[in-house]
Amino acid sequence: MGPTNHSRRRRYFLPVLLCFMFSVLDFSPAQQTDKGADPSIDAPKPGLADSKSFFARWADFYREDWSATTASSPAPERRGLPSPLDSPPFPNSDWSYGGSPVIGEPDTNSYPLMTAINQARSRTKLYGWIDPTLNFSTSTHSNAPEANDVYANRFELNQLVLYAERLPDSVQRDHIDWGYHLTALYGTDYRFTTAKGYLSGPWVNHHREYGFDPTLEYVDIYIPQVAQGMNLRLGRFISVPGIEAQLAPNNYIFSHSLLYAIDPFTDTGLIATIKLNDQWLLQLGITAGQDVAPWTSDAKPSGTACLSYTTKSVNDNFYACANGINNGKYAYNNLQQYDTTWYHKFSKSVHMATEAWYMYERDVPALGGTIQPETNANAADCLPGEQRCTAPEYAIVNFLQKELSAHNFLSFRSDFLDDKKGQRTGYATRYSENTIMWCHWIGTTVQLRPEVRFERAWDRKAYDNGQRQNQLTVASDLIFHF
Repeated sequence: MGPTNHSRRRRYFLPVLLCFMFSVLDFSPAQQTDKGADPSIDAPKPGLADSKSFFARWADFYREDWSATTASSPAPERRGLPSPLDSPPFPNSDWSYGGSPVIGEPDTNSYPLMTAINQARSRTKLYGWIDPTLNFSTSTHSNAPEANDVYANRFELNQLVLYAERLPDSVQRDHIDWGYHLTALYGTDYRFTTAKGYLSGPWVNHHREYGFDPTLEYVDIYIPQVAQGMNLRLGRFISVPGIEAQLAPNNYIFSHSLLYAIDPFTDTGLIATIKLNDQWLLQLGITAGQDVAPWTSDAKPSGTACLSYTTKSVNDNFYACANGINNGKYAYNNLQQYDTTWYHKFSKSVHMATEAWYMYERDVPALGGTIQPETNANAADCLPGEQRCTAPEYAIVNFLQKELSAHNFLSFRSDFLDDKKGQRTGYATRYSENTIMWCHWIGTTVQLRPEVRFERAWDRKAYDNGQRQNQLTVASDLIFHF
């Protein structure tokens, strides 16, 4: 490996170091705001564990977690409807929405690294995971548009992630509170989170397999006096709609749906999340557009509006969003996205999640025409004689989950995408995909997610760089939380 790669790694180490330095500024004891809660939950008393070394406390956490001997504490009080799901084994306990922490949900998470540092006494928390993956594919060169195991027949480090995070206390309704979040991501998955203007050269200009991305940087301000609580998020955050997320542990299945693989990943701007009551949630925001920094030439003021409704039984949730809305003219990932999600719980152990979206860009340069498309932004398969055209696409995906035990669940995904002008995948065709996966937890800190996936391009060869119509992959990842 040459000097260029070493120097690049040194540059990328700096943001990770800054995450650590910034986070220690708030290593003060957590403030007790819930009068009914046990103070020992948030601020453990000094004891025998304090006399142990950092590495001994870290090892103790894993030993107790894997042997199921971790001491339990009474759950802090929650404000709002009860959680519909068990987590683990599922990635979330609530029907998810983006752009905000769950309003009314206490922060009960305990992490190995923070326990080792200071017995988890601070509201700022450092934690993360390492996510190596392995896949075997009928394709030889590339699994695209499959994500995130896009490189065929490879063992990869998909994600090495470090979080520095402070969650606002949104259970209480007495005072304004605040939080922040910083993410450092290294691995092959950086290509799926890269936004133009955020250290984007390694992917946008050079298509390097491994890279670093500062995926999330934002501040949360919680204002309890507005309705039943409002959270304001300012900075770079995950694109609001959708079932799937960019960070590995937040997903049902290791690989991602075709629907996810080509939609927006992160936005930069301001979004307000307002809890109108226990059943209704409203979100309004303004951003710089999809996957671009505000200081780039592609940025333009774009609107986001979402509405979420949960039934009193908590068996159903409907979440509709218009995201990144502006004049829709061609620019780097200037996607006009209209997205709807429906979650339904059939029983204590079975639930499903369904998502559909329609997206488009206007005035996209024609493939083979005289207008040069932007770097890393595809042209469209326009009609003969057209120099520009509107490029639409639509998709739908369904996840069906069966909880087997506190440490195991099965997930089956069916997925359909119609990239009508080929502007998102490079091939104008219809795609389908079906995946079955088993998720197994070891304690609460290790996840193993093997899967089998079959997909097809119906109108032309679009897999393995245009050499195949069908693709079969057998793959797995292993998430080790720290």
